[in-house]
Amino acid sequence: MNTMKLRKSWKETASNLKQQFTNLTDEDIYFPNGKEDEIMGRLKGKIGSTKEKLRKLISKL
Repeated sequence: MNTMKLRKSWKETASNLKQQFTNLTDEDIYFPNGKEDEIMGRLKGKIGSTKEKLRKLISKL
């Protein structure tokens, strides 16, 4: 499994995601430690993208 690489803290990254995708809620971006697959599934459904594209997007924020 590939893991997300973050340039900033998750809190900052999540804030940037919410600004870019206004349909995301706090629940959508909640990321408990060790639950990457769970959040990727939620984001995939809301944003309409593949997990790999989401990882690339998140790593750039």
